[in-house]
Amino acid sequence: MSYVKKRSVLPIYFIGGTWLVWALLAPLYRPTHYIMAALASFIAYHVGKMLFPDRGYELQEEAAAKPEPQAAPKREEKPKSTGNAEIDALLVERDRAVGEMRRLNDSIKDVKISAQISHLETTTGKIIDAVVEKPAKLPQIRKFMNYYLPTTLKLLNAYDRMDSTGVSGTNIDGTKGKIEEMLDTVCVAFSRQLDALYGEEALDISADIKVMEQMLQQEGIGGMTLGGL
Repeated sequence: MSYVKKRSVLPIYFIGGTWLVWALLAPLYRPTHYIMAALASFIAYHVGKMLFPDRGYELQEEAAAKPEPQAAPKREEKPKSTGNAEIDALLVERDRAVGEMRRLNDSIKDVKISAQISHLETTTGKIIDAVVEKPAKLPQIRKFMNYYLPTTLKLLNAYDRMDSTGVSGTNIDGTKGKIEEMLDTVCVAFSRQLDALYGEEALDISADIKVMEQMLQQEGIGGMTLGGL
């Protein structure tokens, strides 16, 4: 907000009017006449200033439109590091593979294949999670990660591309049929891979059970089940 002073022009008219009246009513042929006319106009000017003083008012300045700050582009959050480069890479591959399976599941409308993809997605996540929990198991899934998983995704993508053509033909139908048959075996293979990761735990638990059974027999309660204790 700023203060603006507006000068009145009426006092200037008073000067002009004074000279006009003087020229009509008084002589203007001697220097003294002009001096007296100037003095009269000076007095008229100040009288006009008193009657019509300058006026001031406050000017409301419109705030300059400031450009809205552009939102900073969202940075893709990097997954937190586990401190193990191989496990970090494994997590990245898990997210990529699971995301691709979900995309394919949405694209492929066949009910049976959709159910198989859901099974593969869940099993893949469990396999990798088991290794993340115990990195020592990483060598057990190298063939799975390097061949079985990427090849399965390749087959599913091929099926999706052929199915999306909407065309029936010897090559398309034959290839789709082979992939459909192969998926049954793939689902079993993925399940076996997950089961194999718990082989050591199964042995350890079997050993614990055997030791407990021997201790119970020594206590004379070998015939009782653990649930009856």
